[in-house]
Amino acid sequence: MQIISNNFGDTQVVSVEENRIDAAVVIAFKDRMRALTDGDTTHVILDLSRVNFIDSSGLGAIVAAMKQLGRGRVMHLAGLQPNVDKVFRLTRMDTIFRIHDSVDQALAAATG
Repeated sequence: MQIISNNFGDTQVVSVEENRIDAAVVIAFKDRMRALTDGDTTHVILDLSRVNFIDSSGLGAIVAAMKQLGRGRVMHLAGLQPNVDKVFRLTRMDTIFRIHDSVDQALAAATG
């Protein structure tokens, strides 16, 4: 699972470089997210702009990654493709996450 991370002050941008988050990669996704976000940045932006498919196990993995951050840390989602956005809205997860059209918008919200 290819995921890269960059820090911008107190905000970390984690970019998924794969086109799917599904049952086949969910364990690798959770392990990689745990390793990358085991820091103290207040905001974590999960860039999903390259992901065009997510299933229920992928959704659960993103929720688990958010919970792993702990109190006082916020996960933002950015760049959701239409199919992925639809999953978040149908499952009402759009009420749980702060969703932004782009990483730039998420960075502005996190630092503003």
